[in-house]
Amino acid sequence: MKAIGVEVFGGPEALRVMELPEPQAGSGEVRIRVHAAAVNPTDVLLRQGAHAVRMPDRRPPFVPGMDAAGVIDQLGAGTAGRLALGQRVVAMVLFTSAHGGAYAEHVVVPAASVVPVPQGVDFPAASTLLMNAMTARLALDALAVPPGGTVAVTGAAGAVGGYAVELAKADGLTVIADAAPHDTDRVRGFGADHVVARGTEVAARIRALAPDGVPGLVDASMQTTEITSAVADGGTLAELRGWSGPAERGIRVRPVMVTDGITDTARLDALRRQAEEGVLTLHVADVLPAEEAAEAHRRLEAGGLRGRLVLDFS
Repeated sequence: MKAIGVEVFGGPEALRVMELPEPQAGSGEVRIRVHAAAVNPTDVLLRQGAHAVRMPDRRPPFVPGMDAAGVIDQLGAGTAGRLALGQRVVAMVLFTSAHGGAYAEHVVVPAASVVPVPQGVDFPAASTLLMNAMTARLALDALAVPPGGTVAVTGAAGAVGGYAVELAKADGLTVIADAAPHDTDRVRGFGADHVVARGTEVAARIRALAPDGVPGLVDASMQTTEITSAVADGGTLAELRGWSGPAERGIRVRPVMVTDGITDTARLDALRRQAEEGVLTLHVADVLPAEEAAEAHRRLEAGGLRGRLVLDFS
C-alpha cells in the first residue's frame, strides 16, 4: 500500500511516499481503506522526532496521522455487530502503535476507536473531527465547571479552541474567548458570549469581564504561565501540550492527553452525533493529494490556517 512517512526525522522534506506491507486486522480490530487523513500539529512533532521517546522499540519508517476517514474493508474477530464491511467511518489512529498512523491507504485500528461518518458529511470534513473535538471534550471534562458557570478559551479561532467553544456552549456554559480582529466574527460564530483581543494582555482582558477570575480555562494556544492570572483561586487550567504547572493560588493544572479518549467509543460517538446535529462545525482549510504531504506540513507550520488541511488518499 501507499503511505507517507519518514525514515529520518527532520523538516517537511523528510516526508516520503513509501510502499509498505498492507496491514491485516487482528482480533478486536478493523481495517479502513483511508480516503482522507487530517493534518494536525502532532503530526509535525512526529516528523520532527519529538514523539520518539514514546516509541523506543519502534524502527522506521514512521507514518504520521491521528485522524482518518474511509471505508471498513476488513473486520477482525469479535468486531461484528456495531460495525460492518463497507461502512463509512472515522477513526482516531495511534501513530505510535506498531500499525503506524493515518497517512496511508489502509490503517488498522481497534474497533473501539471507530465510529460512523456523520450523516451528510464528506470524507475530508469527517477526517477533521475526532482528534481535535476529543481534545476539547477532555479539556472541558477536566475543568468540570457545572452548567451555568463560565469558562475561558484561548486559541479560540483554531481547531481545538473552536470545538471547545462549541462544546462549552452545548454544556450550558458562558464562554469568554480570545481572537485576533480578523477572527472575531469566526469566534462569535462558534457561540462565544464574550470575545477579547488575543495577545500578551489576554489574561487581564478576561479578568476585566470576570473580576474574580474564571473557574475553568482551556488553554488551546498554550500560553501556560502567562494565562494563569485569568483563572480564579482554586480554579482549573486545562493544558494541551503536557505542561503541568506549578501554578499559584490553588489553581489545578490538568494536562490533557487525547490518547486517553482514543478508545472511548461512547465519547467518540457523542462527538459524531454533535457534528450531525450542527453543534460542532467542521472546517477544512484545503484538500491536497497525499503526495503533497510535505507542502501540507509547510503550510501548517507557517500558521494562519483556519480549519485543517486534509490529505486525499482516495
